[in-house]
Amino acid sequence: MRKWVIHSLQLTVAVALLVVVWRLADGGQALRLLSEADLVWLLAAALVLTLQIVLSARRWQLTASQLGITHSASTAVREYYLSQLVNQVLPGGVLGDAGRAVRARRQAGLVTSSYTVIVERLAGQAGLFVLLAATFVITSIAPGGFDWPSWLAVPVVVLLVAVVAAPPAVILGAGKLPGRMGQMATELAGSVRRALLAPAVRWHQLALSLATAAANVTGFALCALAIGAPLSPTAAAAIIPLILCTMLLPVTVSGWGLREGAAAALFPLAGLPAAEGLAASVAFGLVLLVIALPGIAFLRTPREVMAP
Repeated sequence: MRKWVIHSLQLTVAVALLVVVWRLADGGQALRLLSEADLVWLLAAALVLTLQIVLSARRWQLTASQLGITHSASTAVREYYLSQLVNQVLPGGVLGDAGRAVRARRQAGLVTSSYTVIVERLAGQAGLFVLLAATFVITSIAPGGFDWPSWLAVPVVVLLVAVVAAPPAVILGAGKLPGRMGQMATELAGSVRRALLAPAVRWHQLALSLATAAANVTGFALCALAIGAPLSPTAAAAIIPLILCTMLLPVTVSGWGLREGAAAALFPLAGLPAAEGLAASVAFGLVLLVIALPGIAFLRTPREVMAP
């Protein structure tokens, strides 16, 4: 009952945010832009975001192998499609990943299979932050590509510093936590070292994470292009990671509402109206949902999905 109350609240928050953004960002204009969207560019976005799913599945496969769990490439892709579908349609945005961990528990137990999912998701988020950090540094050193207003630059710096400082702080403080919590934190820190930082895989993991981040940013930029709101490469690399970061907050359904609000607020920095940011974000969300639909095919084959 408690879970359903939380999920209902997340759905309510998503709808409320969408209504507010729709009113403040000229939802009528956004709807017109969506109705006139170029299907060719939307198809291109779907292809790029599909590639992102395949690359993410490969990252999970590599992560799991470092922690003693073997998945075939086809199993990893099927599992990732299924988890993405669940994440897209259910509140919280992590239930699909939790299911992926449960179904992969046979080889090494639920704790280890959970670590493979957690570490893989962390790697994906790290790629997005690396892309954001690189863009921020480059545009700050060589002005002209994108001008960061002070109200945005300061939070971005704080965010990036926190992201850089968090892993060492967690690793150093893991062993100081009491009881089972401390043990699990220590195990998770060890899993990060083995699965992400080990010499044999670190560059492979970095390449996969940067590739998936670039695919997500490119997919969003193509959705913006589809509704007639082209972003320069610099502007896309600056504002789209910030828009996508809002999807990490588990307060709505798959980031709906938060993502649209961020897009409406940030697109004017690139010289585009808020309505175009809203339309681009809605188009992106719909494309994400469409490309996850193949996961339906795996809902009735749990045993096959669990097989290594």
